[in-house]
Formats: sequence, structure tokens, C-alpha cells
Amino acid sequence: MEKSKSLSELASAAWRIRRYAVRMGEVQGQGYIGQALGWADVLAVAYRHAMNVLPGDAQWEGRDRFLLSHGHYAIAHYAALIEAGVIPESELDTYGSDDSRLPMSGMATYTPGMEISGGSLGQGLSIGVGIALGLKHKRNPAFVYNSMSDGELDEGSTWEAAMGAAHHELDNLICLVDINNQQADGPSGKVMGFEPLADKWAAFGWHVQRVDGNDLPAVVQAFDTARALPDAKPRVILFDTRMGKGIPFLEQREKNHFIRVDPPEWQQALDILDQNRPTPTTEGAWS
Repeated sequence: MEKSKSLSELASAAWRIRRYAVRMGEVQGQGYIGQALGWADVLAVAYRHAMNVLPGDAQWEGRDRFLLSHGHYAIAHYAALIEAGVIPESELDTYGSDDSRLPMSGMATYTPGMEISGGSLGQGLSIGVGIALGLKHKRNPAFVYNSMSDGELDEGSTWEAAMGAAHHELDNLICLVDINNQQADGPSGKVMGFEPLADKWAAFGWHVQRVDGNDLPAVVQAFDTARALPDAKPRVILFDTRMGKGIPFLEQREKNHFIRVDPPEWQQALDILDQNRPTPTTEGAWS
């Protein structure tokens, strides 16, 4: 996969990921669109800047592993896999349909590039610890990225895995946490208070960064720092994101964990994205 060489290219990648997600949501008339819009910048940097993957070989042994612990974010992950060339854009219209490779919740048996079947929250990090430990034993330099949400911080298995990762000094494990303060039962911080979150991860032996997940330069820097650290520690990046990012009428919804959108609003959402399509710039490229 050719990696993006500039912030301008990454902004365009994030825009396309948002647009793909909205188009898939329109197929079913509903879905976890708010999460996809908020997480798009992180996914763009992961797949177009940081990770090593081969679009034509989802089982390449040298690939970085991306684990979608929050399986309901599948619509966002599919959009990223389309952007990365792992899944053809032509399959987008099959989202959530019978015999589709794009079911509404992520399932490894169906979808190329989907490493695990997520959905029961709190399992991804535990699986990631096992995969990262296995790669260490095989002397494989690949990284394992575990993508999870703040709702998973309620789960004891998450913290058991965090302790195990530090014990085994899994510096090839990078946990990406979406802090959007929204889950099915209401605001995440009210369902189960999790602050001071950075201090908690640090106390468990992790290298911690916390950044605005919708600020592309900050996201790039966080990924680069996590990959380059010399410490024998697992790494976690806490991303504060905004649900529905880029589409104001969805950002402003009080409850946007699972969104049902009236038919005319899908086109309105696409029109808003198209009106705000990033303009190519001439800023310097990365080496």
C-alpha cells in the first residue's frame, strides 16, 4: 500500500472514509455513523500513514495487525479498508445485506483485513496481548493495534489485559482508545466514571499519550511517537473525538450512539461533506 506523504493527502483520505461510511449507512438507513465520522481521522492515519499492510494479501505474515475490538465500528473499519484498497469500493452497496462480506458487526470469517470478530466489548485487548506475545516469540517486528472505545473501560478484562501487556513488556502493542463519551446507556463518564484516564494507564505500566483525535497533525505525531519509543512498554493513545464529526446536524444530536437518519438527510450529509472536501495543498512531504 502506498502511504500518504502529506497532511493534505491524509485529510483527503479521512474525507473519503467519512463519505464511504455515510454511503454504507444509507444502504440500511441507520447505523453507527456517529462513531465512523468521529474515528475517521484516526483510521486515515493508521491505514495511510502508520501501518504496514498489503492490499492484495490480507494474511501477509509481515503485516501490522489491526484489531477491531468494538465490533459495532465495523462500518468505519470497512470504509478504511476500502480506502486502503483491501476491499473494493464496488462492495460498499452490499453493506449489511445477506451474503455480504460487510456484515453490520465485524466478523473475521467474512471480511478480508478483519483480524478478529469483535462485538462483545472488552475482548480485543486480551486478544491483542496474545497476538503481540506470539509475534515476539516469532521475532516478527510487526505491530498490533487494538482499536477500542471508552465504553470498554467498564470491562474488567480490559484492565487485566493492560496489566498482562505491561508484565510481558509488549512494546509492539499499541492501543487506540476512542474517547467520545457516548455509549448505548448514555454518556460514558456517567455510566462509569473513568477519569483520570491517563494516570490509570500509566499506573498500569503503559506509555500514555492523549490527543485530539480530530486534529490530524496531532494524530500523526501520536502514531509516530508510539512506534518509535525505545521503552519496553506497551503504548496507548487516548483520542478525544467528536461523534458525527464533519456533519453538524449529526454532531448536535443528543443521542448519536446509533443513528437513524431520514431518507432526505443522507443526501444532505453527503452534500455537506462534498462542500467541505479538503483542498490539495503544497505542504512538505514526510521522508
